Amino acid sequence: MKILVINAGSSSLKYQLIDMQTEQVLAKGLCERIGIGGHLKHSPLFGDKPVFDEDLPLPTHSEAIAAVIDKLTSPEYGVVASMAEIDAVGHRVVHGGEKFAKSVLINDEVMAALEECTPFAPLHNPANITGINACRAVMGDVPMVAVFDTAFHQTMPGKAYMYAVPYEYYKNDGIRRYGFHGTSHRYVSSRCAELMGRPIEELKLISCHMGNGSSICAIDGGKCVDTSMGFTPLVGLPMGTRSGDLDPGVMQFLMHKYDYSIDEMLNILNKKSGVLGVSGVSSDFRDLDAAAAEGNDRARLALDMFHYWVAKVTGSYVAAMNGVDAIIFTAGVGENSKETRAAISSYFGYLGVKLDKEANSKRGQDIMISTPDSKVKVFVIPTNEELVIARDTRDIVA
Repeated sequence: MKILVINAGSSSLKYQLIDMQTEQVLAKGLCERIGIGGHLKHSPLFGDKPVFDEDLPLPTHSEAIAAVIDKLTSPEYGVVASMAEIDAVGHRVVHGGEKFAKSVLINDEVMAALEECTPFAPLHNPANITGINACRAVMGDVPMVAVFDTAFHQTMPGKAYMYAVPYEYYKNDGIRRYGFHGTSHRYVSSRCAELMGRPIEELKLISCHMGNGSSICAIDGGKCVDTSMGFTPLVGLPMGTRSGDLDPGVMQFLMHKYDYSIDEMLNILNKKSGVLGVSGVSSDFRDLDAAAAEGNDRARLALDMFHYWVAKVTGSYVAAMNGVDAIIFTAGVGENSKETRAAISSYFGYLGVKLDKEANSKRGQDIMISTPDSKVKVFVIPTNEELVIARDTRDIVA
């Protein structure tokens, strides 16, 4: 079975074609500037076919999907003989609200429910829906599956997901903590159990997904019991450009003083805050590391704040689960920054964590970076959300 994995944005579309017999990625690519020109980079990863990297007219997502199918099946760049070899499509969908606690086969009823979830993710869900509709238009009756970022967190108990606001806002409007990055947290926690050689049902794990967007997830017995993001991906840790947790009184104060609208205020909190806002340097942690090494105090402060928050939230989840067996670092920063991992791990002496410096210097592989005698194990596990989407799609379609 060959499965096409689609991650559609408002003006972009990422994809992978995966052979599920071997779980090998046959090809991957990115359509950019959809609706404003268009560009496709298509990379065959099977055989010796060349990379296609050129501008193309992509007025809508339908043309983008058609271009992807054309390249996947072309004699020069393709990895399959025809579209008939693509058995199913798995779509990443950001928000499933309380309607979806697991991945589902897409039909008209599901599409209507996705539309109902759009107010919860107005920037992401419309793009995901557009991608699904484009695939349905181009690919006809090929079965399609929706895999939700929020679904993994639907196992949180009420004490973890409820906000202390009048209950009718939850009952009538769905105001609660939903969490995000669920597909990533699900993958790395399952992989961690495999590496430890223990059933995940016996383990208490904390997954630290750290990138431009960051979240932490407490996983007890394979189920999410708490996570740091909330109603939106804005809260929790300070991130690349997002503020993380903030006293709402700060918003009121700034809006009154500078006459900001709510949209202007949220734009500041989403795009001009986080480590970018504190450092004044960059939202890229590599730039912050370089600036801090050169003596930039604000860059050092931004990094220290991030490390502190990860350690603090992780510690709170140890308390919530009454223990922890392993801590996982994943995503762009978690997988690649040995300095960040070492700084955060230095807070975990009370857990009996001892870091193996040589192991921590490695990147791009599943590896335990704590010493063998460390009471709590620490792992680096590169995330693979596309594989989770492909596996769910295979299982549901089969």
